[in-house]
Amino acid sequence: MTDPQARPPLLTEADGDVWRIVLDRPETGNSLTPALAEALATALAERPESTRTVLLLANGPRFCVGGDVRDFAGAEDPGAFVGQLARDWHEVIRRLLYCPVPVVAGVHGAVAGAGVGLIGACDLVVCARSTKIRPAYGAIGFSPDGGASWALARALGAPRALELMLTNGALNASEAHLFGLVGRLVEDDALRESAVALAHEIAAGPVRAMVRTRGLVRRAATRTLEEQLDDEAELIAESAADPEGREGVRAFVAKRAPDFRNAR
Repeated sequence: MTDPQARPPLLTEADGDVWRIVLDRPETGNSLTPALAEALATALAERPESTRTVLLLANGPRFCVGGDVRDFAGAEDPGAFVGQLARDWHEVIRRLLYCPVPVVAGVHGAVAGAGVGLIGACDLVVCARSTKIRPAYGAIGFSPDGGASWALARALGAPRALELMLTNGALNASEAHLFGLVGRLVEDDALRESAVALAHEIAAGPVRAMVRTRGLVRRAATRTLEEQLDDEAELIAESAADPEGREGVRAFVAKRAPDFRNAR
């Protein structure tokens, strides 16, 4: 039998124009380790240019349970170890946030700790109905990392986010959907199929316009309306001049489906 420690912590595959990344340490709940952080950052950096969407999935019964607490316990200098792991993980989060194509995630089972920040950095999250989402940091006396505090405060608002984090509470999938932490709920047995289908649907769309839209939405919370209007005007002009925009307009006038994949 293959030694789990010798096995790569994730799998990658180009599925047509979707770059599929699958967390593959089910025996540990796909917990965050230095090896996983490095592998995920590398997988995002090595996305083939021909792919138009990233799809993030996980093998096993749990999506990602956060940091491997056994590693924390075994570290000679816990502060240095956890701090470096957080910095490495934050590079992953930044690569997701600024990915040049949309990012879709399919989540199930348990999402905890750094896994919360991971899904918060994705653009579209499909969530299985039985999923439980728990910050979990307070249970071991830690404050959040990985963008978890940002994702929860943005989705829930400060009072609910604090109540959740300070009481070591949990959200079920319906609550996560209601508050806006995840975008779509599906039955457990349809999770992977639904996430794959959504990733391919997004890949067929105007992905550069989608990335501009993502930026506008994320910046809206910290801007005045005047600032947002200026940014919208600049970006819609870029979209209109982009081959995607030109193809979309031509297709509309010709009353045909646009072919954004081949818009160059």
